[in-house]
Formats: sequence, structure tokens, C-alpha cells
Amino acid sequence: MPYRPLSGILFLFLLLQGCKAPETAVSLPEGEVRAAKNVILLIGDGLGVPQVSAALYSNNNKLNLEQFPVVGFHKPYSASDLITDSAAGATAFACGVKTYNGAIGMGKDTVPCFTIVEELESLGFATGLIASSTIVHATPAAFIAHQPIRVFYEAIAADMLKVDVDLLIGGGKRYFDRREEDSRDLYEEFRKKGYLVSDYYREDFRQVNPTAKRPFVYFTADKHPLTHAAGREYLPDATNFALYFLERRSDKGFFLMVEGSQIDWGGHSNDGGLLVEETIDFDRAVGEALRFAKKNGETLVLVTGDHESGGLALNPGSEMNKLQLAFTTNGHTAAMIPVFAYGPSAELFSGIYENTEIYYKMRRVLGINDQTTSSSK
Repeated sequence: MPYRPLSGILFLFLLLQGCKAPETAVSLPEGEVRAAKNVILLIGDGLGVPQVSAALYSNNNKLNLEQFPVVGFHKPYSASDLITDSAAGATAFACGVKTYNGAIGMGKDTVPCFTIVEELESLGFATGLIASSTIVHATPAAFIAHQPIRVFYEAIAADMLKVDVDLLIGGGKRYFDRREEDSRDLYEEFRKKGYLVSDYYREDFRQVNPTAKRPFVYFTADKHPLTHAAGREYLPDATNFALYFLERRSDKGFFLMVEGSQIDWGGHSNDGGLLVEETIDFDRAVGEALRFAKKNGETLVLVTGDHESGGLALNPGSEMNKLQLAFTTNGHTAAMIPVFAYGPSAELFSGIYENTEIYYKMRRVLGINDQTTSSSK
């Protein structure tokens, strides 16, 4: 769907309003918080308890997720529907607001919200986004862009030039260098801003040797990357690379979001094999984050999903490594979603809470409050 310009009234409203300041946190636990220097947020798109179970029992009863000492649940519903989509779900994590399905980095009033990536970048933290989908897809987009509809991919790509994010890795090269709505070459615009930019056609990701002195963009596909079964292998490697890259980019700390995007595709297509394979690949990226955090000692690792996809069930007749999987829908469900936490103040993420609380809890662990943000402007 091509980009459609906003109406004059809405455009003027957004221009006058700008980005909303972070909303006041609610119902956070009392007591002293052990600060973290870094936060790694790994989001399995469509990842619920059944997806974790299916991957576990298809992988010899072992996942890196088992190493997390704290598990909680978030309530994923959006402002417009009991069943959320990825755009509203990711915006809740990125901004701490419930919004309507399809909104990218905007509240339900269509006013842009100040994302955690924008906030941390303004405070001197290094920031990065990785996805096994296009980098302009709903989940990564919600952390860095502001659009009223999630399919405005070229507008989302243009928004990414407005924030000095340190690292972007994902598909969607075509939305940057072969645009239909204008003649801009965002690939070259990134270069002119000082980024090292490369892509799958020029060189394999493992052959790239970027220096931490320059921010980095790597496009893994022209549109969507392949599935893992079809040969996509970069998610764990990119996660490992990004952690040490971002650590060198700022002495203050970093924030990294990693999305296992295609778990969701297995749910939508009711393809249990695809779902399991993608969840296991995502768990390998989780393993890279855990290894870094255990060595570093100052890093909070969070793993969650934006929603559950497919209404997955592990049916009678299932055996270890030989499951009988069934689905109730080719869409999303309203099931609560697990949150796994490791590192400083991981205990804040136990219990049951709104998905928006993840945003507030991350800010609290990083020692950020509204006064800190205001003083930096």
C-alpha cells in the first residue's frame, strides 16, 4: 500500500504537538532498584507460551530461555481491540502508551510519542535495532518512526533518518534506495550522515568489518529476508556483533532491540514447522544476549512477545521431538504473554502487568526519569 499524505488538519496538529513527553509510570514496585547500564529487549513476534513450549519440546527439551530466573506476564491488548497487532504492541513497549492497532510510534490520539530509542539517544546512549523482517516492519518501526498506519513503509524509512540510531540490521532495502513516492536515495543519505552502509548484495553479513567509530546500517534483503529454513542465518550473529559494537559506541550504555519476526509468520500460515524453527533460531539470539550479560554484569536482558499468533495447541499424541500441533486461527489471540528477565532488577518483571509497564520498568532500571530527560534538552 503506497504512502498517503496526512490531511492538512492532522498534519498541522502533529506539527504543533510534536512528540509527547513520556507519561508518568504507574504501579511500579516500591524499593531500591539496582541500575543497569545496558538493556537488551528481544521480542519474538507472535511468541506466547505455546510457541515456547513447542520449541522446547522440539529441541530435545532445552532452550536458552530456561536460564532466566524471573518470569512474568504482560497483558497485550491494545487501545482499540482486545487482540492487539504488532504495531500497537511494539508502541506500548517503545512509548509506554496503549494505542490503536496499526499505529507506529503514536498514541491513540495520533500524536507522536517519544520512544525509548529517541530518549536514550538524546541522553548519549548507543541504540540499535535488528529484525529478521524488513527493518521498516511494525515492531522495529515503532521504536524509531511515527506514522498513523503501519504499511507506510517509505514514510517509516524516511523517519529513520531523523534519529541518530547507531545500528540498523534488517531487510527492506527497496524502501530506502528505490522509492516510489519520491526520488530520495536514503541509502546514500545514511552515508552522507557518516554511516557505514552495506547490504546482502555487496557482501555477506559475516564479511562486513565495521568500526565502532561510525554508525552502521546493513540491509539483509531487498524486501523480507528468507526464513531460517531457507538459509537465513544472521539473527544470532547480528545480535552478538551488535552487543560489542554498541558497547564501544558509548561509555554511558546502550539499548538494543532484537526481533525474531518470522515466528509470527508460522502462526499466520498455521505452519508448525516454520513456527518451531523460527522460535529456536530466535532462542539462539537470546543465548548470545545472555552470554554477553553474564560476562558484562551490568546488562538487563528481557525476552517477550508482542502477542500470540495462531492460537497454537500441543495436542494429545504429542511426543518429545514429535509434536502434534494444531491452530485455532490464522490471526492473533488475546492470550497473556510471558516476559523473561535476567540481570540487574530482573525481579521488577515478575507478576502480571500491562504491556506498557515494560517501557516504564526499562526506564527505571536505566535510571531515567522525566527530570533527567528534560534536563538533557
